[in-house]
Amino acid sequence: MTSHPDDEWRTELLRNRERKERYFRENQRSPIPPELRGDAFPGLDYYEPDPDYRFELGLRRYDEPEPVTVETTADGEQSYRRVGRFEFEIDGTAVSLDAFEPTDGSDRLWVPFRDVTSGEETYGAGRYVDLEPGPDRRDDGTWVLDLNRAYNPTCAYNPAYECPLVPPSNWLDVRIEAGERDFPADVHEYEHA
Repeated sequence: MTSHPDDEWRTELLRNRERKERYFRENQRSPIPPELRGDAFPGLDYYEPDPDYRFELGLRRYDEPEPVTVETTADGEQSYRRVGRFEFEIDGTAVSLDAFEPTDGSDRLWVPFRDVTSGEETYGAGRYVDLEPGPDRRDDGTWVLDLNRAYNPTCAYNPAYECPLVPPSNWLDVRIEAGERDFPADVHEYEHA
């Protein structure tokens, strides 16, 4: 079976999911509690890849990027710059997501979000999409925002990790049935003192 160029994103997405699952199951640096690695690993759960959640968009840059302090799951704080927003539609509803740059000088974008599935089918604190200038920014300056790549923060797998919380501007009133679902194990059973 020959793959069409339109299917390349799906093939790469599935390949990345397999790599992540193998790393989480087998690697000593996995964020998964040791008791849930190897044969005990329950796997990761995802929505089926859906091209309707893959967008090529311009980033509406803010004239003056705003410094933002983001709270974390461990009552800490992290600093970002709110640099612009992506505007698109989900099932006919106009939505926007702010894009953030880390303050370490890198030009990658962090696009966190919560949606109606959060706490039901997906991790309650929200999910993230990372965008890198090389693979995700086109020559014309548009970005590929693929919500099929939405992933859980490490604290979804292990409460010992500290994760930035999704800023309220990125709480969506629509369902994003794309990307990673909630981890299918109760990691709080494995908290270590």
